[in-house]
Amino acid sequence: MQESSVEGYVHSIETFGLVDGPGVRFVVFLQGCPMRCQYCHNPETWKMKEGELWTAETLFARAYRYHRYWKGKHGREVTGGITVSGGEPLLQMEFVTRFFQLAKKQGVHTALDTSGALFSMKDPFWGRFCSLMEVTDLVILDLKEMDSGKHRKLTGRGNENILQMAKTLSDMGKDMWIRHVLVPGITDSRESLLALRDFLGTLKTVRRAEILPYHTMGQIKWEQMGFSYALDKVRPPSEDEIRRAEELTGMGA
Repeated sequence: MQESSVEGYVHSIETFGLVDGPGVRFVVFLQGCPMRCQYCHNPETWKMKEGELWTAETLFARAYRYHRYWKGKHGREVTGGITVSGGEPLLQMEFVTRFFQLAKKQGVHTALDTSGALFSMKDPFWGRFCSLMEVTDLVILDLKEMDSGKHRKLTGRGNENILQMAKTLSDMGKDMWIRHVLVPGITDSRESLLALRDFLGTLKTVRRAEILPYHTMGQIKWEQMGFSYALDKVRPPSEDEIRRAEELTGMGA
């Protein structure tokens, strides 16, 4: 397949994102995800080969219409760019790599928002991942739960390779944002939060680390799709609970 014909399945696009990386972002949400997080607010992105099929060139042409909002880079401050999220973008690495290659040719800042669930240091994944990292400026990585058994119950998968990915990115010198969704009674134990703090202390390239409060905005989608929402009796965390988690982990916005 020639580079110009690389295609990807896109779930949706946000042209003026403000929370998915530094500055104003053109955010692409790709289709397909291997995780089944109990608090997922976009379960409609789970299935592969749904959504709209785009070529990387057509998608970048669409994104670049908004480049005036990105303003370029002033010193070390990034004021905007492109973010690819999901679903899980690592399911479509060749597409994301080509999309980011086009962005870097125009000097555009690139960010990858991933769960890390597919990470492996074995080929062919590893070679493709290294190619993607060559054109990725920032990785936004979720650390959902430090205990692998609890992580598996929460998401359907263990977390060993996700933690390995964070360590690998740190060794590569790749900038990271780390996020942790705080779910009362599930991801807020003192033991897990202190383990998260200790793990973050081993990483050298974390530029931002934040606690995200669990919310119930996705529940209606689960119900509309005929799925049972496992957290229907779980409430969002209070301000005091969020503050406690930030103190225990050393994380803040």
